[in-house]
Amino acid sequence: MSEIETKRLLLRPFRESDAADVLEYLSGPLPHCFAGLRLDSIEEARAEMLKRSEDPEYCFAIVLKEPGRVIGEIEAEPSDYEPPMLRSREMSPLPPDTFTPSLILNAAYHGSGYAYEATHALFDYLFTRKGVRRIYSYVDDYNPCSQHLCEKLGMRREGLFRSFVSFVDDAEGNPVYENTMQYAILKHEWISNQKADK
Repeated sequence: MSEIETKRLLLRPFRESDAADVLEYLSGPLPHCFAGLRLDSIEEARAEMLKRSEDPEYCFAIVLKEPGRVIGEIEAEPSDYEPPMLRSREMSPLPPDTFTPSLILNAAYHGSGYAYEATHALFDYLFTRKGVRRIYSYVDDYNPCSQHLCEKLGMRREGLFRSFVSFVDDAEGNPVYENTMQYAILKHEWISNQKADK
């Protein structure tokens, strides 16, 4: 079981007792990309906490040390992409070395630097403790806050995918496709940036 500590935050695995705090931010309005995570009752929240606690290495509650409540969540998903030339070779699959993070923060705590503090800690954990080679992130083109966060973390904008993905339908039931930016950073870039910042 992993825990990551920063000046103001503790990133730790979820517990069933986190249900009320998580319900607070997952029962309200959510960005389109997180619409599927919506919770409508404390019972749903408790069940979800049990599910999330099954991944103590890559799925974390973001706990504000004072007053000790969960204000969001952050996780890293391994990429399942393998280039065709690797898929066609008869060899043992390599452990994933590329991850993509996702973060949700209770809106009451926006604007205080918690998103950067939590994400910076997760990146450092992935690169220095988990041996990850590359981290990439998809960001909506209408979300300047997330774009700024990626840039502050030292990530490069690698491209813009037009009409890339749909999370919701319009009033007529047709999928609404969104433009999505991709940002990324490599382990050697992260380490170099951290040395330069000291």
